[in-house]
Amino acid sequence: MKIKFDESIKEEEQNCVSGEIEEFADKFKPIEDTLYVMLDKCTQAIFCECHINAKILLKLCTVDVPLDPDEQSDYRANRELVEDSSAFLQMKKDATRGRVFSNIVAEYNVDFDEEHPLKIVGGQHRINAIDEALSLEISEYHGVKIYFNLNMEQRLDVQLISNTNIAVSSDLLDRMMETVKGPQLRDWCHKVGLLDVDSDFADKKQRGNSITVREARTFIINYCQGAMVTDFLNEKTDGIIAKTGGIDEEWEKLKIEKPDLWINSNLQKAGKEFARLALRQKEYYLEDGRNVSREYADKAFNYAVLAAWAFVAGLLENNRVRLERHFHLPENSKKDPLNAEALGKARHKSDPPNYRGLGTRTDAKERGRLIELFYLQAEKGKGIDKNLINLALSKYFAKQANLEVIKAEKKIK
Repeated sequence: MKIKFDESIKEEEQNCVSGEIEEFADKFKPIEDTLYVMLDKCTQAIFCECHINAKILLKLCTVDVPLDPDEQSDYRANRELVEDSSAFLQMKKDATRGRVFSNIVAEYNVDFDEEHPLKIVGGQHRINAIDEALSLEISEYHGVKIYFNLNMEQRLDVQLISNTNIAVSSDLLDRMMETVKGPQLRDWCHKVGLLDVDSDFADKKQRGNSITVREARTFIINYCQGAMVTDFLNEKTDGIIAKTGGIDEEWEKLKIEKPDLWINSNLQKAGKEFARLALRQKEYYLEDGRNVSREYADKAFNYAVLAAWAFVAGLLENNRVRLERHFHLPENSKKDPLNAEALGKARHKSDPPNYRGLGTRTDAKERGRLIELFYLQAEKGKGIDKNLINLALSKYFAKQANLEVIKAEKKIK
C-alpha cells in the first residue's frame, strides 16, 4: 500500500508518524490502494481516512478508551450507550441489512491495550451496531477516520467533535473537560463521599445517577461564595449554579484564586456532611413501608437545594455552633432531613399557579429562598417544618425589599 502525505505536513512530522501508519496499514488492511495522510490545521493533528472490513475492525478495536491514559486510566471518555434511542435502534437494524457506516473516529495507539490498537473515540454506537451485524455473518467495509500520535488536548478536541448522530450531553462534555484539567475534582468527591470509590462522574444528570461535574462544581463554588459574605442581612445571597457544556470562567477563576482548595479541611468537612445528608434523605424514602418518591429521595441534589446548603455551610464556616446545627439536620429532623413533602407544599402569594413548591426550581429566587431556610434552621437546629419554611419565605422577600432600598439610597447619594 502506498502512503502519501499532504504537503502541509513537515518532513520531521512525517518521519515521526510514518512507522505507526505503516504498522496500522499492515494490521488493518484498508481497501484503498493509497492511504492519504492529512493534517487538521486547527489542532495540527495528523489523520487518514479509509475503509476497514468489519471482521478486522472489531477484532482490533475497543471503545473502552480513557481520555488520559497516563494519569487517569481508570476513567472513560466515552459515554454510556443510549440503548433506547430511536436513532440507535434504527442504526442496528440498518447494520443487519448491510449498511456501510462512515464517520467512525479512532486513534491508533499501542501505548496501552496493545491487543486493541485502534481506540474508538467517536462512533461507539456504530461499532456496537456493526458488532451485532457481524454476529449474523454480515461484514462490510466501514469508513474510519484514524488519528496518529495525539496529545491530550488533541484527543479532547477529537472527542468533542466526533459524535453527530446521537446528541452528547453537556454533562459528558463537562466530565471530559474536567478530566483534561486533572483528577483533583474527582479525587475530592471520592474523599468526601459524593462519589463512590473508583466511580466516575455521571455523563447525564438523572435521578439515582452519580453526581455530575456540574453538581460538584456548584457545591464548591457556593461554599466559597458563602464564606465571603460579611453582612448576611444586607447582602445579596442567592448563590450560583455552575455553567455547563463549555468553559466555566467562575470555576476556573476560583481554582486560581484558591490554590489550596483541594486540601481545605473545612470544605472537605462540608462535603462529607452534605454526602451524609443526601444519603439519609435517600434512605428515608427507600425504607420498607414508605411510599417511594424518587423526586423526594433525590431532593438534596436539586441544584437550588445543593447550592443553598453549600452556601450556608460556607457562610457559617466561622460560627461553629450554628455550623454544627446545619450539619446535624439529619439528626434534628422528625421525618426526612429536608422534609420534602413540606417543601413541596410551600407557596408564596407571588408564586405563579404552576409553581410546584420549594426545591423544584433552580433559579436565583429559589436558591435565595432556600438559603434563608437553611440559615434559619441553623439558628435553633430543630429541623425543617411548615412554620420555618413560611418564615424563610417572608425573610427572603423582606431582604429583597431592603436591598432595593439600599440600591435606591446609593443612587441618591
